[in-house]
Amino acid sequence: MSDRAALLKGIRGWLVFFVVCLVLSGATAFPLVHELRWTESVLRALGAPDLLPGLMGWIARVRDGLDTVDAKYPFVLYGTDWLAFAHLVIAVAFYGPYRDPVRNIWVIEFGMIACAGIVPLALVCGPVRGIPFWWSLIDMSFGVFGIVPLYVVRTKIKHLEALTTPDAPVARAV
Repeated sequence: MSDRAALLKGIRGWLVFFVVCLVLSGATAFPLVHELRWTESVLRALGAPDLLPGLMGWIARVRDGLDTVDAKYPFVLYGTDWLAFAHLVIAVAFYGPYRDPVRNIWVIEFGMIACAGIVPLALVCGPVRGIPFWWSLIDMSFGVFGIVPLYVVRTKIKHLEALTTPDAPVARAV
């Protein structure tokens, strides 16, 4: 296998991994009320109220809030449907770098900027919305962990670009 083919295969593998994670994180916003009830049940069965009372208190508070919103103001949850949809739409954008990584490296860089933006958003909006700092750290971890595969992809694309000569278009025709 040539260096170009190996780089392209690696780029595509990392992109598929990133897109699957993005789709899964978005899809979990659709059944929010039900999955939070399920999460609370599982944590209770595992003994979390005794082991992690702070976490259980937070989960119960969020579940109470979602139950109230779902019962009285279900239209508010429409916002989380749009959040989920946005994740799916953003995931589609990564088809560009899958097809032609060198030409569409800007999508990878956009994704890296978005991941970096999660940190200040959580630091500013978390306290404004009454989110415990430890939960904001969990939110920030999505940006930190999300940027890793994108950084790897960007590095591989730069290597691919360096191997590409004007006479030999690599992945543009794929």
